[in-house]
Amino acid sequence: MSTNQKNTTPTQNSPKFILSGGGTGGHIFPAVAIANALKIKFPQAQFLFVGAIGKMEMEKVPKEGFEIVGLPIEGLKRSASPRNLIVLLKTLQSFWKARKLLKEFQPTAVIGTGGYASLPICFMASRLGYTTILQEQNGFAGLTNRLVANKAALICTGFPNMEKFFPAGNWEFTGNPVRQNIIELGKKLNVVQKLDSTNGVDSKHELDAENVSCKQKFGLQPNLPVLFITGGSLGARTINQTIFNNLVQLIEANIQIIWQMGLPFAKSHGEQIHQIIESNPDLFLAPNAPRIFHAPFIYDMDDAYHAADLVISRAGAISISEITVVGKPSILVPSPNVTDDHQTKNAQVLSQLNAAMLITDKDAPHTLITTCIELIKDTKKMSEMQEKLTQIAKPQATETIANRIASFIEKANP
Repeated sequence: MSTNQKNTTPTQNSPKFILSGGGTGGHIFPAVAIANALKIKFPQAQFLFVGAIGKMEMEKVPKEGFEIVGLPIEGLKRSASPRNLIVLLKTLQSFWKARKLLKEFQPTAVIGTGGYASLPICFMASRLGYTTILQEQNGFAGLTNRLVANKAALICTGFPNMEKFFPAGNWEFTGNPVRQNIIELGKKLNVVQKLDSTNGVDSKHELDAENVSCKQKFGLQPNLPVLFITGGSLGARTINQTIFNNLVQLIEANIQIIWQMGLPFAKSHGEQIHQIIESNPDLFLAPNAPRIFHAPFIYDMDDAYHAADLVISRAGAISISEITVVGKPSILVPSPNVTDDHQTKNAQVLSQLNAAMLITDKDAPHTLITTCIELIKDTKKMSEMQEKLTQIAKPQATETIANRIASFIEKANP
């Protein structure tokens, strides 16, 4: 082995981490990001993920190179369903299995990122005296993290002003982990770091050239404003239908579109969109006309953000964190179909700071398009939003969380 290589073979004193969070990508991605950051800090560490049998973490986590164990836990049904009796029995079984797992693995620290999948292992760890650290993505804390918070060593939050959910002095606004390419884009866009005064002009020219390149990648005109619409990988029906019903109005306002519509809407409306474009060639296809790019899913999200002037999005915690890091003005349309209406609470954090605009799902069909057209033409208001975003962006969230975990380990093993 080269003297410059770090030994990754576990030793008797190597830290051991259990990470848990699942059900949705919003819980799984932060856990994986934190594990990867800890792997850099502790190359000899051992990692074990704990999830819920049959949920997406059981597939996603092994693809990231980590071992995972599944518990039989399920979420309670909202209605008075007889199924809840089975759910209760599975929950008790999961707590017993979590206790056994902790005794066998003997973790140095347990890190929970929310969702019912993380409740048994985090609750038992905190009660048995294991260092337990929570990461809460949303502006309205989830039930699991609220139940564990009093015994947790630290809660790292994705939003400020969380004192109504967590004990005073026991939580820290660290921000949410986001993808590294989004962090790098944030730096380029002068959201996180000011342009160096010695090469500011050159940097600005380079930034403008990259913006044009990203627009061209999506087949757009280089000199017209761009609206980026995303409802997540599955799309957002209200947003999609509203955009579809008003395509002509947006194009007449000289607004170009990058549209991640999700596979269901792409299947049901993709052909109709092509027909609208082909039946209005002077409006959509003329040499200098605004262009539309639409796809079920966009893999190069950093390029889409870079090309965009304004974003329309749902208000999931990770989506908001990405928008904040890249500093893009946004109109947030929270999904009404989530537990505790937490997307509305997420969006309110930004809207109350004048860092984004909030439109309810109910109001979107009537006001979204007019608001979008007015805002994208109001460069002063857009600039003010960007300035607010720079004040709350936390691009180094993953590193900060890993550092806090490391400090607990160092205190326990001086």
